[in-house]
Amino acid sequence: MGCTLEVERPDVTALPNYELVGAAGAPVVVTLGGISASRHASATATSPEPGWWEPVVGPGRAIDTTQWRVLGLDWLDGGRADDGRPAHIVTTHDQADALAAVLDALGIARAHAVVGASYGGMVALAFAERYPERVDRLVVVSAAHETHPMSTALRAVQRRVVELGLETGRARDALALARALAMTTYRGVKEFAERFDPRPDAVDERDATFPVERYIRHHGEKFAAAWRPERFLALSLSADLHRVDPAAIRVPTTIVAAEGDAIVPAAQTTALAAQLAVPNDVITLATRYGHDAFLTEPAAIGRVLATALDLRSLA
Repeated sequence: MGCTLEVERPDVTALPNYELVGAAGAPVVVTLGGISASRHASATATSPEPGWWEPVVGPGRAIDTTQWRVLGLDWLDGGRADDGRPAHIVTTHDQADALAAVLDALGIARAHAVVGASYGGMVALAFAERYPERVDRLVVVSAAHETHPMSTALRAVQRRVVELGLETGRARDALALARALAMTTYRGVKEFAERFDPRPDAVDERDATFPVERYIRHHGEKFAAAWRPERFLALSLSADLHRVDPAAIRVPTTIVAAEGDAIVPAAQTTALAAQLAVPNDVITLATRYGHDAFLTEPAAIGRVLATALDLRSLA
């Protein structure tokens, strides 16, 4: 006999941290990044530290803060249980509900656009599915309506590495290793082939190290120094639980795919576009960087965004 699993939901009535910057009274563009992004997309006079999308958001840039108000928020993560794991499952629809709550708190009935990249693109799709009356258009970058099984397989291994770290008292080491593995999916095969010598750069009697190994280890350590295991586990799982019905999304959409994206293969973005019941464009970025092209190709993504945010586009 089957059973029903009741999952305690996170509290989205407590607003996530958010940041609203830009021209007073201008239309709002919601800007959402990957799991490691934050509410702070670009430097401002009151918060001068660089943001996660600094080359793209700001005065005179593609998402121009002299023309738009830009809203960002920190992701919900479900809190922390006594064992160091997440206290609750968090879905992309929970994040969409949190965004709606922030818009309510700010008195914003409708956003001009929601621009989402990677995990943020998943949340953008969930928001449009649940709140179509609250956004004029979507820009979905390196994301699809569901997670590819290969991406789930890779993230499941990463989560198990972190869980083993929690069980053995080496959570930080495990988190660094999980992020190092993730870096192999964020970047492109072409980039690695062009950037790194395949020969080891250090060899002793028992081991060897390689240039690409040093690179992914560096990024793993940097991530582990700033992140908590429960937050990583919650957002990684959230990405794998992501599902929306493209036919239920009735917001004009620009879909941006990155050449060589190992996390969101081209077939997925093609399927998303085919199933949407609204006008949509699919743009493929020619890049060697794979999934991370939205971070590493600011000029190319900037041109796409400037066009997509134009009031005349997708009319």
